[in-house]
Amino acid sequence: MNAVKLIGNVGREITVKEFEGGKLATFSLATNETYLNRNKEEVTSTSWHNIVAWGKLAQSCEELLSKGKLVAIEGRLNYRQYQNKEDQTVKVMEIVAVKIEEVVKKSE
Repeated sequence: MNAVKLIGNVGREITVKEFEGGKLATFSLATNETYLNRNKEEVTSTSWHNIVAWGKLAQSCEELLSKGKLVAIEGRLNYRQYQNKEDQTVKVMEIVAVKIEEVVKKSE
């Protein structure tokens, strides 16, 4: 089973491309992990993920998401590669989203 669930902040504005068959939205997502190091100091580590959404979901991303917004994403990992202009092979790992929801923090 290829399934991914992430909660994080949108890292940059959404990029949307239109095709005959619909839309493609791409953006980055920052997730944070906090832990204590050997000196009992709290350390936060940030990981960056490339997110891809197609069709109606891409349309929703374009309308609702913006940089910094906290979201929950469900999707699958996708690995692909292509040749760049310098004829080098570029490998890409991305998350193809199937569900994206804004996360609303409860007030204390």
